Amino acid sequence: MAIDLPTVAQLREIPATLTADVTEREIDANGHMNVVYYLRHGIVAADALLRTTGLDDRYRAERGFGLFTTEHHLRYHSELRLGDSLAVHTRVLERSAKAVHMMTFLVDQGRDRLANTLEILLVHVDLHERRSAPMPHDLAAALDELIAVSGKLEWDAPVTGVMGIRR
Repeated sequence: MAIDLPTVAQLREIPATLTADVTEREIDANGHMNVVYYLRHGIVAADALLRTTGLDDRYRAERGFGLFTTEHHLRYHSELRLGDSLAVHTRVLERSAKAVHMMTFLVDQGRDRLANTLEILLVHVDLHERRSAPMPHDLAAALDELIAVSGKLEWDAPVTGVMGIRR
């Protein structure tokens, strides 16, 4: 199945939530960045964007709630090698009362190409009960603002179609 990927210019319409250079520690036996680090960079970038909504350590400590990843899907489009510069652009796609669907796009800065996408489904959880719980109004409103920004983009996120918000 062919997927329509956004161009790097389109991805740069979204501010990068993480930039880094590929380190020696991240290189595997095949001479490129190991799968673990594609996932790590995507998760760290997604977390950085979520922190702008107020979902941070203070939120967890004072309110007793957090987000748990329930599903993710990685796609690889080009390899990254030692010393390559990368930027991760993060987009919140949709939400429900208890879940968030988002996507990260890892860009190879030096070659101006998409290296990886990470689609993520998260559930808002009561950290004491360890069960899903509705988001408070302020968090929901902050996420809605990010979803509105995402909705103004003139390109569709290349989602898998196998995960997302249940309606």
